[in-house]
Amino acid sequence: DTDQARVVPGAAEGIEEMLDWAGIPPDESPRRGGPFGPYQQSQRLELYRRASEVLLERGAAYRCFCTAQRLELLKKEALRSHQTPRYDNRCRHLTPVEVAEKLARGLGWVVRFRLEKGVQPFRDLVYGWNKHEVADVEGDPVILKGDGFPTYHLANVVDDHYMGISHVLRGTEWLTSTSKHLLLYKAFGWDPPEFAHLPLLLNKDGGKLSKRQGDIFLERFARDGFLPEALLDIVTNCGSGFTEKQMGRTLEELISQFEIGRITTHSALLDLENLPEFNRIHLTRHIEHKGLRQKLVRELQELVEHVYGDQQVDQEVLEKEYVERVLLLRKGHIAFLRNLVSSDYSYLWVRPSVSREQLRAISAEADEIGALVVGLMARQAAVVTMEELSRALRSLQEQTRETKYSSMMQLLRLALSGQQHGPSVAEMMLTLGPREVCGRIHKALSG
Repeated sequence: DTDQARVVPGAAEGIEEMLDWAGIPPDESPRRGGPFGPYQQSQRLELYRRASEVLLERGAAYRCFCTAQRLELLKKEALRSHQTPRYDNRCRHLTPVEVAEKLARGLGWVVRFRLEKGVQPFRDLVYGWNKHEVADVEGDPVILKGDGFPTYHLANVVDDHYMGISHVLRGTEWLTSTSKHLLLYKAFGWDPPEFAHLPLLLNKDGGKLSKRQGDIFLERFARDGFLPEALLDIVTNCGSGFTEKQMGRTLEELISQFEIGRITTHSALLDLENLPEFNRIHLTRHIEHKGLRQKLVRELQELVEHVYGDQQVDQEVLEKEYVERVLLLRKGHIAFLRNLVSSDYSYLWVRPSVSREQLRAISAEADEIGALVVGLMARQAAVVTMEELSRALRSLQEQTRETKYSSMMQLLRLALSGQQHGPSVAEMMLTLGPREVCGRIHKALSG
């Protein structure tokens, strides 16, 4: 929060909440605390002030009294000459007497770092050997602003040193600034950490990932029912640093497989159209895990009450055993938990109001068909797949005198769901289970 003009209230807290949601909470943070706090830069201003004083005393930095108006004129002149705007280092050459005179007059000032030529090459863990002669293309950078807040260049070096950071992994846009930061480490007399600059995530069209291209905030994904494991999975699949591409990896697997030497310098294209398939894989894993499944049961119960509450959902279809059965039988078929409260699955939660006359209008053998199906469901322990149930239903139809198979399916679909269309009858019967199927048929035939 060093740029106070751009601070958004609640943004930092939101970032930490999303990290918690994603299952990758920070080891240390403003909220959690830790041995190297405080963890907000606005609360470390005295540390940055002392660090800038050290550089001033060593002659590695100087006070700059240039006004904002003069800097703006420099910028406009450079642009008019088709040159890259840069500070002309004017105040670098002020004598101690001139500095003291300006301070006595109460002129505002910032601290600038002296960029020296002849930077040493450094080995980036991703990009290999690099060096950037920043003094040839940049003016001396501001490291402490007039309001006492540091710029990123000073803050990241000071923080990383005092927090004992061994490795810095950051976006590739900072690669050209690393030589500048290494000059700061050298001026302080500190050993620098190792650096690894990471290729960017891009939209599938090759453009920079941006909120202008769509809602890419984590809160949106959480709200829409995406699992954090699915987001981690798709991001690491489109990037690199792993032994091979593989959908469905857990965080533990990602950690064990990661090799920093495998990261390439190519930007990664993030195709979010594939995210639902990643979510389906991880939702299946959640359903198969007994502990995670119980959480899904509670969430699905709440969803059902929210979506179908005004239709007087019978409490029996909200029982834990029934909801758990639905999850287990639909795993692999759904990408989101909300799929189970869509219109296609409304038959699971809302019992139809169907009369005996409606069923007999389809077939005069409605009572006989109902009895045959009830008998089949009583023996359903032997029926373990939808294919077997479909064959059993075909066999039942052969026991009727005159009802066609299509008419029997229409009759059963109406009795079970009250709908003309939807999943196959075998799928509905298997998902509803013997007790619910028998209950609905009895209710329809007695109504």
